Amino acid sequence: MSSISIIGAGGMARALGARALKGGNSLEVIGRDPAKAAELARELGGATVGTFGAAPAGDLVILAVPYAGAASIVGQYGDALAGKVIVDISNAFSPDFTELLVPDGTSAAEEIAKAAPAGAHVVKAFNTIFGHVLAADPGEGRPLDVFLAGDDEQAKASVSAFVTGIGMRPLDAGPLAMARRLEGTGLLMMGLGRHGVKSFDFSLHVDAR
Repeated sequence: MSSISIIGAGGMARALGARALKGGNSLEVIGRDPAKAAELARELGGATVGTFGAAPAGDLVILAVPYAGAASIVGQYGDALAGKVIVDISNAFSPDFTELLVPDGTSAAEEIAKAAPAGAHVVKAFNTIFGHVLAADPGEGRPLDVFLAGDDEQAKASVSAFVTGIGMRPLDAGPLAMARRLEGTGLLMMGLGRHGVKSFDFSLHVDAR
């Protein structure tokens, strides 16, 4: 079991929060808008409400916020995030969903890592799963795959343990630089949803043979 803090109160925060509690983890919800954070905590049941900017209670801090503000939020927290594992779930899509907004040669996760204090470790995860799929997860006989990337092996192990504990399968894609590929995969999924699949009711699964 893990202690989880989620910064954000949107759909992904709701889906991950519900799974975290179902898996027996402790959960703290944090938001810029205290009322929205409190509302989500009440909706989920069993979650506490943290104070934005104060040291999160959880060892794993999930950034369930848009890419545009993620690095700024980490910078505002500063040393309050020292020693934490920061889980970046963001996707930096252009308005027409045809390209990424991050500069070439980097990723949203790497930009967040630059803003993080010494001793904090960033792990990219959950960005290749649509929020409504994460919330519903009909199963179909197999767990959803969660692709993750990070430079610290212990941090990745902690995230992997959390992923397994909420009924999903963690798959390590390598160092944090691989977040560039994971974020590109998120963009690919948007293209498939809009064109080839013509639906966003799907997930990516690795079938090892």
